[in-house]
Amino acid sequence: MQTNSQPSASLLRGEAIVTRTTGRQHGPVKRLVSPSDLGELLKPFVFLDYFDSSVDAEMRFSMHPHSGLATTTVLLEGEVEYEDTTGASGIMPAGGVEWMNAGRGVWHDGRARGNGPVRGYQLWVALPPELELGEPYSQYLSASEIPRTGPARVILGRYGDAESPIPAPQGINYLLVQLSAGEQWQYTPPAGHNVAWLSVQRGAVSIADEPISDELVVLGESEGILAFTADEDSEFVLGSAVPHPHNLVLGYYSVHTSSEALRVGEARIGEIGAQLRRRGRIG
Repeated sequence: MQTNSQPSASLLRGEAIVTRTTGRQHGPVKRLVSPSDLGELLKPFVFLDYFDSSVDAEMRFSMHPHSGLATTTVLLEGEVEYEDTTGASGIMPAGGVEWMNAGRGVWHDGRARGNGPVRGYQLWVALPPELELGEPYSQYLSASEIPRTGPARVILGRYGDAESPIPAPQGINYLLVQLSAGEQWQYTPPAGHNVAWLSVQRGAVSIADEPISDELVVLGESEGILAFTADEDSEFVLGSAVPHPHNLVLGYYSVHTSSEALRVGEARIGEIGAQLRRRGRIG
């Protein structure tokens, strides 16, 4: 991960941009945030990938497990075929959103369909103790089911009079915003949302006269309005949240709040994995 040095607490107020990263490219996937780096600064947002098949057409996410976290996949272009061990399967169209609350353990996969470009974001959100070992739950929504306020689609949380139908933990907003060149847009973080970030992978926007393009930036704490101007036609995702007050206890595909919770989650995904192997679904 290529980032500036982690900011000190004294920088977290009054600065429009605290730090920024261009991420690290792995084939079609650009990793922007991981639990072991910016995830500690941005929790409950602990992981963010941007994927784009135009960089590398071989894009498949084979069956893999999670526990203790929720994944949100926003598909910007193309179609993805999906399946998970809650029993859900199908095809997610462009503009669709997958919400996967892994709870105590789940496996899922996805693969691009067709010959056109496929791109989007996958976000991991750390769950609080009361949810991290709960029953897994998945939800798949079409573009028409995601509410909009102005140029912003509300993927998670609530903003203005738009509220996402996804049952995410309280205190989390995640928006997809599309602006035309020269268009201005304002975001006022809800009370207590002292974590905020922005990822621009198409186009360029400015905040406080600082340009943002092909990168993720961590925004400083603010009770005021964040004002954005599109320098060209632009698309970005923005997250804000109440800080996650718990430790990040990490497994390979899991994020929990304690070693005991991690043990339980990894044991459960191991059991599911054994069932999948007996059925010939994984090697």
